[in-house]
Amino acid sequence: MTHQISADHLTIEKIGEIIYNNHKIELSDDVRKRIIKSREYLDARIAKEENPIYGVTTGFGSLCNVSISKDQLSQLQVNLIKSHACGVGERLPNDIIKMMLLLKVQSLSYGFSGCKLDTVERLVDMFNNNIYPIILEQGSLGASGDLVPLAHMSLPLVGLGEVEMNGEVVSGEEMNRRMNWKPIELASKEGLALLNGTQNMSAQAVWALLNAQRLSEWADVIAAMSLDAFDGRIEPFTHAVHAVRPHQGQIETAARFRQLLEGSQLIARPKQHVQDPYSFRCVPQVHGTVKDTLRYVYSVIDTEINSATDNPTVCPDEDLIISAGNFHGEPIALPMDYLSIAMSELANISERRIYRLVSGLRDLPSFLVAKPGLSSGFMIAQYTAASVVSLNKSYAVPSSIDNIPSCQDQEDLVSMGANAAIKLRKVVANTERVLAIELFNAAQALDFRRPLVSSPELMKVHEAYRKVVPFIDVDVVMYPHIEESIQFLRK
Repeated sequence: MTHQISADHLTIEKIGEIIYNNHKIELSDDVRKRIIKSREYLDARIAKEENPIYGVTTGFGSLCNVSISKDQLSQLQVNLIKSHACGVGERLPNDIIKMMLLLKVQSLSYGFSGCKLDTVERLVDMFNNNIYPIILEQGSLGASGDLVPLAHMSLPLVGLGEVEMNGEVVSGEEMNRRMNWKPIELASKEGLALLNGTQNMSAQAVWALLNAQRLSEWADVIAAMSLDAFDGRIEPFTHAVHAVRPHQGQIETAARFRQLLEGSQLIARPKQHVQDPYSFRCVPQVHGTVKDTLRYVYSVIDTEINSATDNPTVCPDEDLIISAGNFHGEPIALPMDYLSIAMSELANISERRIYRLVSGLRDLPSFLVAKPGLSSGFMIAQYTAASVVSLNKSYAVPSSIDNIPSCQDQEDLVSMGANAAIKLRKVVANTERVLAIELFNAAQALDFRRPLVSSPELMKVHEAYRKVVPFIDVDVVMYPHIEESIQFLRK
């Protein structure tokens, strides 16, 4: 299938569909007209303008007062990309790189950037041919946009840098040779249009939201299975409780648990205990807050990916070229930090339920094996979850509260949003690992409750899970089963 890039609203779900179903993209006729109109207007302004235009006829950052002659404007843009490609660390995953390409094309498509049509079309061609620029994850301050990673993304356009194509890493020059492409000859402002922008942060935020939403849904299913296996009570999920404190996520979570546990023999049987620990009793309040956080962060990122975020902003209809701050990452840095905290809490409460399940309480065997002592069973799986949760707490410390001025103090307050994005990805991945370990434990505990069974909906999940992860009778090597559990959550 082919997705047409237009001024229409691009949703986060649509991005996931495009990336993970390997859809092609193409520019609509309206987008082509917008891009051409913006470029023609910019060229006309340069031809007649006597005053300097930041980033177009001047240097960058604190060099904004250095005027550049018209015969050097193209070289200025190439120099910008070369000098800004200072990334370090691990490579970004290819799916996130492909999201960056898509989001950069989307941002340039609105016609407020002054890019030439052939430049945007080359990004489209790279996307459609699964050519992934090699982008290192560290280096962006999330302030003048994602300068460093977007420079790495842009190097191949001018025949520099490296790309992965057909599973092989080759130079930008070799990419052009194999594709029979000529290097793009950048015009004035194009380097800034490519490098100024939040597409690195935004792509990672989109990835995190897609996965966090999936994990939030799984967390309810897994926690409900844990609750039933722990012989928990259904009363804390009664609607009347949540109607008097009507947070949307809290109400939704309680309703989902009532649905998940409908028809369970275990939840319906008389209880010997008066109440459950917080990690079970307060699931609506904790999981619900995560849902509300996801809603808020989703709304912010949804706005960001449908925006022009480079600088200066070119407005042909208003006859304006304005140097401002749409590239600044603050609007999404704080929400990404917030989501890291929320997902860390989702893992936190999950680990507490794991601990309860292996503690030998409520007629469950210690460490969920028939003969504890001879077998250690699920003892160390809880250790692993605790280790991962502890690491998440470090990652959840906000990046956006930090500031290190740059560019001779011209850029004196930066968002550190790119670091927030890196940490958010790690927190989401770690939360998936902890939830997988909880499912591993909950399924095992549920088997010890036979002949009583849980609800039809949860037993269906249990049955599917048992097709890939067996009941653990005696000690076995555990890490392959944890990995199988992680893969189960992805399917």
